[in-house]
Amino acid sequence: MGKFKMRVDFSVLDSLGINLYSNAAAVLSELVANAYDADATRVDINWDQGDKDAVIVRDDGCGMSVDEMNERFLTVGYRKRDPKNEGDTSPRWGRPFMGRKGIGKLSVFSIANVVTVYSTKNGQTNAFSIDVDVLRETMEVGGDYEPVDVTDIPDAYATQGTVLELTSLRSKRMDLTINSLRKRLARRFDVLDETPPEKGGFAIAINGNRINWADRQELKKLQFIWEFGDDKLPDSVLPSDVERFDLPNVVDASRDWKISGWFGTAKKPTDLTDDAEAGSLKNIIVLARKRPIQEGIIEKLDFSRVFGNYVTGQVEADFLDINDLEDIATSDRQRLIEDDPRVQALQEFLRKAFVNAADTWSKRRPKKEAPDVMGKYPKIKEWVEHLDDYQKQYAEKMIGTIASLDFEPGAEAQRIDLFRSGILAFARVGLRKATDDLDALSKVTAADILPLLGKQSEYEAGLWVDILKSRVEAIEQFQNLTEADEKERVLQAHLFNHLWLLDASWERAVGSDRMEESLKKMAAGEFDLDAAGMNERDRVDIRYATMAGKHIIVELKRYSVKADIDDLKEQGGKYGYALKEVLKARGEEDPDIEVVFVLGQAPKVTAQVMKDDKDYIASTLAMVNGKVRLYDQLIENAVAQYEDYLQASTDARELDDLLGSIERVGEDDGDDGPETKADGSKTKN
Repeated sequence: MGKFKMRVDFSVLDSLGINLYSNAAAVLSELVANAYDADATRVDINWDQGDKDAVIVRDDGCGMSVDEMNERFLTVGYRKRDPKNEGDTSPRWGRPFMGRKGIGKLSVFSIANVVTVYSTKNGQTNAFSIDVDVLRETMEVGGDYEPVDVTDIPDAYATQGTVLELTSLRSKRMDLTINSLRKRLARRFDVLDETPPEKGGFAIAINGNRINWADRQELKKLQFIWEFGDDKLPDSVLPSDVERFDLPNVVDASRDWKISGWFGTAKKPTDLTDDAEAGSLKNIIVLARKRPIQEGIIEKLDFSRVFGNYVTGQVEADFLDINDLEDIATSDRQRLIEDDPRVQALQEFLRKAFVNAADTWSKRRPKKEAPDVMGKYPKIKEWVEHLDDYQKQYAEKMIGTIASLDFEPGAEAQRIDLFRSGILAFARVGLRKATDDLDALSKVTAADILPLLGKQSEYEAGLWVDILKSRVEAIEQFQNLTEADEKERVLQAHLFNHLWLLDASWERAVGSDRMEESLKKMAAGEFDLDAAGMNERDRVDIRYATMAGKHIIVELKRYSVKADIDDLKEQGGKYGYALKEVLKARGEEDPDIEVVFVLGQAPKVTAQVMKDDKDYIASTLAMVNGKVRLYDQLIENAVAQYEDYLQASTDARELDDLLGSIERVGEDDGDDGPETKADGSKTKN
């Protein structure tokens, strides 16, 4: 009989070794746990990042004799914690054993086809090698597998402890960088303390460099942290401006079930997912005896608030792995048996902690974000500082809430729209000195604020300055126009989107494509004209709109045309008749219809009548409920009415500057392409 003998059915090796783990970090975690249980003070992982043809894991633990290698390593299902074997704690440092099932060592075969184990105890070194392909062949014919006795032992391996040499690696499962391995192992063990080795400290090193707090990527992202009990993270490993909160740690006092650890929130959900090397940090990992027993528990807490998208953490619950109680961890130690009372108690305890923390987060986060926003947008800071004292706190909270919203990549322009809408809304209620409304506006949650502030048109209806701003922007398109053709082109492009140019009461007038289609069918000769037909009738455009029960037809004539008033009456009558028939078919009796002609020159009178021209024009238009507006009058009147009004208001100008500065900063922060606003339009870079 050979020196070494492995006792395992290959189906077990397949299920609990080769196919149980999908990545190297999880496998190496099992080997680190073995080193910890062996009372090692340091485990070194030599990761060949070049050809990736070997991984060497070496510890300075107690080592194994030949009998112990056969009994402990080569026996699958070896119950380390059985009192007849090794008990519950390590002999030298009294560490609670991490291992329990006796199958973790099989994980190495999921990343390597050949595993060689060297172990030195009391100055005696022994070694064996296992080739998975040979093992498979032997098991398939029903034979006993004897690992190869390795006698050629390198001097470097003949020192106290155990060395595992993994070769013939499975490349797909080894696709990790050194940095990625460091970051993932750092999160899988609660051993990052400063205890010196002579007092039982434990260090994990990769290629000679010890894993440390700097490898804990999630800690660098925290804005807020909640810690259980008295076991706190060092200040030095957290951001200097993190806010800390204490939570109780007793899950069940009658059973002495307690937890330690923490959970915290990042500034943005993407802060927890944008580091591909670290993997997703958006979960709370549960540890027992300083190693993972469940990879993530957030999804088990029946917690649907937005808060959950920002959370990361690490909770140690040793009562989940008490040796005298049933083993509730699955084979891969990535989840727990959920109907166990211990698991249910932990989930309910954490759910309540989440609810309390989420309430605190909702109150504190806007205050945290507001200073950053006001640093980025100086005009917003000036605006807040010039508010009445009682308004400032509400304004800061509202600004902070908008700043704390998370947007998909490429959609950051939506935040700019919300800043503008929020400030407009705040200015509206502020003018009314409505404290209750300010308080309500400042308390909106992330879930509420998008639909609330998206209703910008409602705020514009109550806040005249923004209406004036949009009107002046339209008017500026018309100023300094001298050529008739240019006036036609510009007015055609803007008039039907700004019908207030014709009548100040028509601010909310809207068009209707469906109604225009109906008119084209009823009066094809008047409405359904191509460019040639329009030109033949001296028209530029003709449209339909409605406003508060009034139906409006607007026709633009060419600037150079001097229309005959009787022709206008005839055309207006046709328009009105066709529209009235369409509306009657829809059930609207006696509709209020108005026809507006936009001309370059006043209409002429060619009929021989007793009235003077002015009276005749007025009476003729009255027959068809018509009006005439002149190009130049529209432009001059609009500029005089609105530009002077806006210039006269210092407050309006200041608010206009503020809104403009927000847009400019947003454009400077944009990417190389257009971004989508909340209303679906595109911003310009």
